[in-house]
Amino acid sequence: MTTKIIHFMVNGKLEQAEFRADCSAADVRDVFRAAAEAGPHHILKMYNSSGSVVNISPRLEANSERSYYRLEVVASDLQSVAMPPELDDMEYRLHHLESKVMEDMGKSPDIMCELKSHVESFKRKLEVGQPHEHRGSQQSVEHLSWMGLFKDDGDQQLSKFSPKPKTPQLSVQEERQQVRRKFLNMSSLQVTEEVREHLKTPIFDNWQWEEAEMLVLLQVMYMDLDFLTAFHIELEVLQNFLFEVYCHYNNIPFHNFQHCFCVTQMMYGLIWLTDLRNKLGRIDLFVMLTSALCHDLDHPGYNNVYQINAQTDLALRYNDISPLENHHCAVAFGILSKPECNILNNLTCEQYKHIRGGMIRCILATDMARHNEILNKFKLIQPVFDFTNKEHKEVLMKIMVKVSDISNEARPMAVAEPWLDCLLQEFFNQSDTEKLKGLPVTPFMDRDKVSKPSSQTSFIRFVLLPLFSELTKLFPCLEQHILEPVRRALKYYSDMERASKGEEGATKP
Repeated sequence: MTTKIIHFMVNGKLEQAEFRADCSAADVRDVFRAAAEAGPHHILKMYNSSGSVVNISPRLEANSERSYYRLEVVASDLQSVAMPPELDDMEYRLHHLESKVMEDMGKSPDIMCELKSHVESFKRKLEVGQPHEHRGSQQSVEHLSWMGLFKDDGDQQLSKFSPKPKTPQLSVQEERQQVRRKFLNMSSLQVTEEVREHLKTPIFDNWQWEEAEMLVLLQVMYMDLDFLTAFHIELEVLQNFLFEVYCHYNNIPFHNFQHCFCVTQMMYGLIWLTDLRNKLGRIDLFVMLTSALCHDLDHPGYNNVYQINAQTDLALRYNDISPLENHHCAVAFGILSKPECNILNNLTCEQYKHIRGGMIRCILATDMARHNEILNKFKLIQPVFDFTNKEHKEVLMKIMVKVSDISNEARPMAVAEPWLDCLLQEFFNQSDTEKLKGLPVTPFMDRDKVSKPSSQTSFIRFVLLPLFSELTKLFPCLEQHILEPVRRALKYYSDMERASKGEEGATKP
């Protein structure tokens, strides 16, 4: 088998890599990852001599030193260190072992979950804190740094860039309590006006924030929309509720607490951009924001198709009808049933029924199996939309939660693209498990059939654009904020897909 030599520039040095044409895509990425001194969670991009993005795969065309490729780490933590290969090997073996155990037992034992948590925790310790992966993006994020985030009336300021003391490895429970302490300590400080304004926009960069900081910003959203006064919510109860929500999101690649924060932040931004505060009652705004916050609680990382095919407890409990979304609702109201977390405690019976019914409708609407049904209903009423019509409002609220849920591509590319990598990682984990268990393999999750650009061009073209376009007809102001960015994302991934197919065609005899 012939080998090919690839010349490329990385970190200011001209390097070369040699590999066989029949090697795997993962092996090729590992070669370039090592050359760039990048960790397993960093995002690499390769450009050809004309500046076009090319796919990092065994089909890369051999070149000379004069026509070298350019390799960039576009999502790197300047403070991070490369992961030891032993840790990656341990994680792989643990995943393989878990799949085997699940195949025999039908579920993953608690000790396996604990082991996985320890591995993830150890990786985070090696990375020295949360990744700030997009400092290279063109938008200025200086004002979003911890140094400029909180102020009080005195000169008290905390620096995000101060050295972090080394701490021993903590259990999941200890880590959560540490987040809680940080959250409560920070919650008494004042968030700057600049951050408050940025929080209302779709260009907000979630990668800049730690978990405790995100909890503070969620508190800001509830306070700025005047929910505490309107519904007689005590601050301590709100804080308990937010922390419990945080604890009920799992440590999985995509459907985690950061995703929950992003969806809630987008909902918050849309409420301000569309002036819904003057179009809907405060109780409906509360329903939408809280639904966004709770919409993926305790997501296991495997979708409804998997739940039904594998006949999991959730699928059996909910008779194959939106098992995950029903579970998310149940977990949300389980949290609210705790007196110390019950932000609905001081409502009238009618208000409680309104909020509970609204949250159930909105969270169940996030099941993509119902996408066309809900979108078509909105299309019918959109030309004659009436904010005083109860049915119209309920459909709009579902649409707003749906848009927020799948809004990553409305964000700047430096923020959005890493989310796609997280999503594909979760998809591939599912298809790997489906193959191991002999279940039908979900086609758009199969790592052997799906490419990053092709998966996204289809999703943008057939799901995002029709949905976002319809909402923009009702709120024309959203065209520049969410519709145009999605169109740019489609062009970006279309160009990437063409480049990938061009390479593929060039390698064929």
